[in-house]
Amino acid sequence: MNNQSNPQLGQLVKIRKGRNADQAAVIVAIADSRFVYIADGDKRKFDQPKKKNILHLELQPMISSEVVNSLNESGRVTNGKLRYAVHSFLESTNIQAEEKGD
Repeated sequence: MNNQSNPQLGQLVKIRKGRNADQAAVIVAIADSRFVYIADGDKRKFDQPKKKNILHLELQPMISSEVVNSLNESGRVTNGKLRYAVHSFLESTNIQAEEKGD
């Protein structure tokens, strides 16, 4: 396996392969040692998460505490929280996007 740590619930990922490449998402479930379920709350809702091979994902060091708390409390998370987690992650990674204006 690669040197990435094991994926965790609520962890932000960057998609490296597939038609959603270069997009960010949140791990909402872990299927087994090779696959996780991801959702972004926008195109990919919590109720229809995408099963992805972790080799096709770039695990990010950021974990959304809101998503983790929500999953632990109720076993689910709102799409709004997923969108917020993805949005705040993208803002923290590409500050230069603000230069493009509104």
